[in-house]
Amino acid sequence: MAVRHRLIKVSPRTVWAVLADGSRYAEWVVGASASEPVRGQWPEVGAALAYEIRLGPLRLGNETVVRRCEEGEALELEARAGVLGTARIALELRPWGEHCLVIVDEHPLQGAGGMLHNAGVEALIQVRHRAMLARLDKVCQAQSRAEHGTPREERAPGPAASHATGDAHA
Repeated sequence: MAVRHRLIKVSPRTVWAVLADGSRYAEWVVGASASEPVRGQWPEVGAALAYEIRLGPLRLGNETVVRRCEEGEALELEARAGVLGTARIALELRPWGEHCLVIVDEHPLQGAGGMLHNAGVEALIQVRHRAMLARLDKVCQAQSRAEHGTPREERAPGPAASHATGDAHA
């Protein structure tokens, strides 16, 4: 099983807000694009998102279904990947001081993915999770800034920074 974690320096509430917004799925899931709800109310159990994976000129339609949801704490998904089968992806949120520790645990359930699962595939999943958690962190940071009305980037005050970018400073 591929398990990876990341400390995201925003509140667990902010991380949950991103995970609970099905329209943002493609923003943080590596490989997914153009996600849209197709059944139910995301992230309720049984709700599903359709999304597309692009591999060069190839476009593959896939679906992810919510199998378990503990609001603010855990989201377990079953991702369907066509001929590769299905995978269980569990996201756990743990308060860590004022921040959020996100733990992702993924393993194949059915199909070719399960039969071909080996140490090499596990290493690829780890790389994918590293990128996915980095993307989730970035989306959550932007969400936190939007919630609190803080500038896009924190910079040291000074005329060069403010004139060059036009950003406001905290």
